[in-house]
Amino acid sequence: MSATGGTLGDLTKHQLRNLCRVVSIDESEPVRLLGRVLGSADSRPLSRPPLWQSDIADDATPVEFSVQINDTGERHLRILAETLPEHPSPAANLGAARDLVSSLSERYGLPLDRLRAIEDLFTPDEPQGHFSWWFSFIFDAAGRPKFKVYLNPAIRGPERSDEICAEAFRRLGLEEAFHTVGAHALQRAQDELTFFALDLDHGPQSRVKLYISQHDATTDDVIRAAGAVPGISPGQVGDFCRLLAPGTARFSGRPLVSSYSLVESDRDKPSNYSIYLPLRDYVPDDSVSRERVRRHLREYEIDPAMLDEVIGSLTERELSANAGLLAHISLRLSPDQTGTTVYASSEAYGGTPVQR
Repeated sequence: MSATGGTLGDLTKHQLRNLCRVVSIDESEPVRLLGRVLGSADSRPLSRPPLWQSDIADDATPVEFSVQINDTGERHLRILAETLPEHPSPAANLGAARDLVSSLSERYGLPLDRLRAIEDLFTPDEPQGHFSWWFSFIFDAAGRPKFKVYLNPAIRGPERSDEICAEAFRRLGLEEAFHTVGAHALQRAQDELTFFALDLDHGPQSRVKLYISQHDATTDDVIRAAGAVPGISPGQVGDFCRLLAPGTARFSGRPLVSSYSLVESDRDKPSNYSIYLPLRDYVPDDSVSRERVRRHLREYEIDPAMLDEVIGSLTERELSANAGLLAHISLRLSPDQTGTTVYASSEAYGGTPVQR
């Protein structure tokens, strides 16, 4: 399907159906949810400019796909998206996101108690920053979704991000864990709180997540960040960075991102660390990204053929033409499991601008 004809929904649903076949799940619920979250952007012709300059992707496409592979061999398909009203604006986008939460809660019986406990922190009258709320859907082997909402720490201005996240952690009973994270990953002026996220489900394994963009970082900086999680090997983070971006002493393009997951029992320390590397700034093109990701997958005994299936699901373009289809890759570390996630762009509006 061409990215120049049809609508945004037509293209991204076609890509999603292909990805569902890659991970062997039924497409019905993923496709229905994608249409729901795209909102007014779903029916917008691709011959017209993006409805909103979404920060989900470099070309303003308000959706990104990813495939998560655990060390057990399990694969999970995920959608990250921004819901857009007919007439987008920061305030209107926030209103549309809150409406979507309510409708999803009604349909799927989602618990909103933790979100309601902190919601006022992330719902100002005049939202600031690149986004208000984003949504993630991750699908199990039967195609059933789990939901996560991403909130913007800078929604009241970047100068208040630390204050807002600290208060959110306090209300959720995780105040000491926030201090632990700060001691490892918020010690430089270039470290920026980027996302505060909540799983919208029941149970002791329902996560609170915090994402920190580490601008102009070295591998030592992210190794230090990983040290906040007991029982993992921070050295794996350095190996990951050196394999995916060999020869890069300092990540001065798009930043490395550190994230931490906390569950009900994580009162003073997080139990999971992930590093996200924005490949497109550290390769000449996607053919190089492909080869480096394949090497990484082999390092973790994952069949690299999966990567080509993902690529083929989204595009037929020459990988050497540009960088950005493989937007970034993450390594997830916990004491009992590792995992890799490959994040791929729809490129509905042309993909990452070519660097000249």
